[in-house]
Amino acid sequence: MLQKAESKVEQMTIKITSLDTKNKNFAKIFSDKTRINKSLNSKVLNQVTKIVSDIKKNGDVSLIKYIKKFDGYKPKNMKNIAITNLEIKKAYNFVSKGEIVNLKKAINRIYKFSRKQLSTSWIEKKDNTSLGEKVTPIESVGIYVPGGKASYPSTVIMNTIPAKIAGVERVIMTCPMSNIRDHSLAIVAADLCGVDKIFRVGGAHAIAALAYGTKSILKVDKIVGPGNLYVALAKKTVFGDVGIDNIAGPSEVIIIADSSNNPDWVAMDLFSQAEHDELAQSVMITTSASFIKAVKNSMSKLISSLPRKKIILESLNNRGMLIKAKSNNEICTIVNKIAPEHLEIMCKNNKSILKSIKNAGAIFLGEFSPEVFGDYCAGPNHVLPTSGSARFSSPLGVYDFQKRSSIIEISKATADQLSKIASSMASAEGLQAHAISASYRSKNKN
Repeated sequence: MLQKAESKVEQMTIKITSLDTKNKNFAKIFSDKTRINKSLNSKVLNQVTKIVSDIKKNGDVSLIKYIKKFDGYKPKNMKNIAITNLEIKKAYNFVSKGEIVNLKKAINRIYKFSRKQLSTSWIEKKDNTSLGEKVTPIESVGIYVPGGKASYPSTVIMNTIPAKIAGVERVIMTCPMSNIRDHSLAIVAADLCGVDKIFRVGGAHAIAALAYGTKSILKVDKIVGPGNLYVALAKKTVFGDVGIDNIAGPSEVIIIADSSNNPDWVAMDLFSQAEHDELAQSVMITTSASFIKAVKNSMSKLISSLPRKKIILESLNNRGMLIKAKSNNEICTIVNKIAPEHLEIMCKNNKSILKSIKNAGAIFLGEFSPEVFGDYCAGPNHVLPTSGSARFSSPLGVYDFQKRSSIIEISKATADQLSKIASSMASAEGLQAHAISASYRSKNKN
């Protein structure tokens, strides 16, 4: 009995890495902790490639085979994988009035924020010449929502609302769900947001079905939404045949904090990121060594009360860090290098620090702006760039569901001017037909 008790205490020990930027080995440890092990990808990619190819070739026949193998239920035929209107009505019976009220409040906030991102067509006229852009919505979009044992209504609303605001005609949702009850809130969210069709299918086979179409699932033009490694690699595989939002990696947060903060709040914010999965990354950076100790104490005090503590502990052990930096300037350098998905700035001078931040998916300012509000209801989208991609990409928005076509209408007078420029440049590039085409529009040729 004593050995079991000691083992339990050992499992509850938080082994998060503490670092000081002054240490000689800081750069190596920091690099090792932020690097993602991709050795598994090649094996999974081979499996994903076979699945995608199989669905592309055999459609529904292969799709139902993979549903039975991977999705946890055995439908009699393809008709059973589509959620019916009757099932949607039943889903409302499994959801409380309070849940629906709060869901509608979240939808309203996200809708209002997203409306501001809507682009419109424009034309500028000068000297009888018109230049501009025609903005049109993508016609069809597939939204992937993770399933299994958990339900994710937040994923539904974050992906559907900007698509609908953009004017997407057909939004199809796929989610691996064996029963309505466990995913009732996600189904209700889909209904409230205007999803046109829901299919109970997941994994790489769902992505392939959306990308290439089957008899039961119509092909879409773009696929968005998070998923596991199989889903991420499937999206990467079909990219080019369809558009995608991004290749999502493990979720991550960096918290910049000072000693004015409540260490319990900071500890729980770190936990909230770590509980996603074992590869999630939770990092705090501060100039205060004493505050690191305070956060560690809070972690030890709070961890035992959390249902997902095993996942949290493994996540913190794998990739968690508490970093002592020399200055705020050094902190900003570290943050910009990581380019985190989420960044909380919990300092008295947070606006000053914000000015030096160049790379981050979503930035939360102040102690009353935890990342969890962004996950569910603050307003901005929670689909964010991960794994350092905030250096070159942005959160999901209405603009991701719109296309722009250039409009060019040249007057006779302007054509005469442009013909000289274009023919000169075309000749320099050795493209004689280009040059002649341009010269035809010169007034000397008329």
